[in-house]
Amino acid sequence: MSDPVPPQPKPPQGPPIAQPKLAVALPGPQPTLAAALPGPQPEPPDGLPIPQRSWGILTIALGLTMAVLDGAIANVALPTIAMDLNTSPANSIWVVNAYQLAVTISLLPLASLGDIFGYRRVYQWGLVVFTLASLACALSYSLPTLAVARVFQGFGAAGIMSVNSALVRFIYPRRWIGRGLGINATIGSIASAAGPTAAAAILSVANWPWLFAINVPLGAVAVVVAWRALPATPRSGVTFDVPSAVMSAISLGVLITAIDGVGHGERTEWVILQGVAALGVGALLVTRELTRASPLLPVDLMRIPLFALSVTTSVCAFTAQSMAMVSLPFLFENTLGLGQVRTGLLMTPWPLVVAVIAPFTGRLADRYPVGILSGAGLIVLAVGLGLLGLLPAHPGSFDIAWRMLICGLGFGFFNTPNNRAIITSAPRQRTGGASGMQAAARLFGQTTGAALVALVFGLAPLNGATLTLICGAAIALAAAGVSMLRMMER
Repeated sequence: MSDPVPPQPKPPQGPPIAQPKLAVALPGPQPTLAAALPGPQPEPPDGLPIPQRSWGILTIALGLTMAVLDGAIANVALPTIAMDLNTSPANSIWVVNAYQLAVTISLLPLASLGDIFGYRRVYQWGLVVFTLASLACALSYSLPTLAVARVFQGFGAAGIMSVNSALVRFIYPRRWIGRGLGINATIGSIASAAGPTAAAAILSVANWPWLFAINVPLGAVAVVVAWRALPATPRSGVTFDVPSAVMSAISLGVLITAIDGVGHGERTEWVILQGVAALGVGALLVTRELTRASPLLPVDLMRIPLFALSVTTSVCAFTAQSMAMVSLPFLFENTLGLGQVRTGLLMTPWPLVVAVIAPFTGRLADRYPVGILSGAGLIVLAVGLGLLGLLPAHPGSFDIAWRMLICGLGFGFFNTPNNRAIITSAPRQRTGGASGMQAAARLFGQTTGAALVALVFGLAPLNGATLTLICGAAIALAAAGVSMLRMMER
């Protein structure tokens, strides 16, 4: 029998050694062992710590402000640009169309790239492209060069907007996602409201190129902060689907062009041809995407009832909002005889109320069902639009302002909870697809609304603005009905 083994002395006990958390604690992208190893990556941390979260919020705010402002200020500057570049007003519309078309066709492909390579990378390069394209816009000397620069600026803006909400999901803790989206809505609303005023102020002291040049220093600051503060996010590792990206660009671009053509009275056979082509390519795209695990067009997410209903609600609500925002200036100026300055002031209460209440509705969205919050908000929006459509023949400023406040209150209760539902109803690894779909739904709704305004104005030129507002109220009520259906998906 062997001798017993003497007991080994125990090592001295001490406090457990804390694992370093460099990727979380430091305000910059930090390499991790998990990122270098093959296989599934671990669940990312629940939000960023302070102060990295604050810097992340700042870069999201800067990017969103530039993208929203740039869409608003270009419209105001079109007459000045047309005169300075020696082109017709009709041709100058390409300054706006080139930007919108580039955003439309690239939103979903860039969201897919965010899933594959990380949302931070897509956002960073979106900022770089947007900033460089803004410089090119400021240096443009003709309409073609300006239109081409605006195309690249649209691609940069799409890089910012396609993954904006996806990054919010990783910047904030899960319990505060609604609050983060509420801050986003506040920033977007303030930028939207300030756009025309900012453009007028710049044009009063400088030439139109400065409308674009002002983005360069802002973009440079945003790029530097983004490279240090934005969180690393999981990557799907799948291959980018180039054929699907091409088909998505063709179908969405041609469909938007067809809808716009309906509103602007283009030849019927040409509009029908465009619509058939868009639907045909779209059908091929959907058939292709149904067989893919991580589709570029998020048909997999549309199988989630809450996601599908939230996207449908968004399209309808933004259609109603766009119908109001496009038709109201015609009502105020052409029908009621108000001046441009007074019209601009009376358009302000709506986005201002959205900006004020968005953080509050974001907190509510973290606690209460989206179907109730958004549904109730859309009913209030419908009431406000109906009241605007029934304005007396000679209303005072207060008569208009309180109706606009009601519209803003209703839209504010819809917007943030609905955005939260779109983002959080998708799996975390598909957040990019959800974010891209959210932006695409907003853009599609706004484009459809603008086309419907042109169509109604063409059919009823004398009271088109009033009829448009009534139609918008009906569409908002339909959106409220779709929103309430989500109560069955709790």
